[in-house]
Amino acid sequence: MRRVRDVIRMKAAGLPSREIARRMGAAPSTVRLTIRRFEAAGLSWPLPDELTDTALEARLFAKTGNGNRQGHRRIAEPDWAAVHRELKRKHVTLSILWEEYVGAESGGYRYSRFCELYRAWEGRLSVTMRQAHVAGDKLFVNYAGDGVPVVVDRLTGERRTAQIFVAVLGAELHLRAGDVDAGARRLD
Repeated sequence: MRRVRDVIRMKAAGLPSREIARRMGAAPSTVRLTIRRFEAAGLSWPLPDELTDTALEARLFAKTGNGNRQGHRRIAEPDWAAVHRELKRKHVTLSILWEEYVGAESGGYRYSRFCELYRAWEGRLSVTMRQAHVAGDKLFVNYAGDGVPVVVDRLTGERRTAQIFVAVLGAELHLRAGDVDAGARRLD
């Protein structure tokens, strides 16, 4: 909220939005949006001393609710961050989470739309680290999950659980536009 107060103070001093953005290290659109929210809340500079940061935030962002634009979605959306966390647990799938969502929200999204909205939300997450590997330099091994029942002795029918591991040789592949076309011609 300190930054909001600084933006409003500079705007009251007569600075243009682009100059405020440059000084604050923010995008000009963010500065304009902050000023618009400030004006829509019916506030004026200087702010009253009794207006705390929490109260200021409540007045500026009161209409945003759970992050959706007013009237943007007619159906209540699940908490996508919670869905994302749950998917990291063992044996949890989008199908299971959708069934729980529909059980709680009877008029909720159908499965395909639920998945589409989750993938769109997931696409806004920051990407992880990219690593370059020389071909054949490293072998990556990972445990594939639950074991698989295997018949060890056909005569007695004894079964044991086999653990599965997956191994992949790391390699970084650089393709140029011409390489893709040449590869496609070779496959024909």
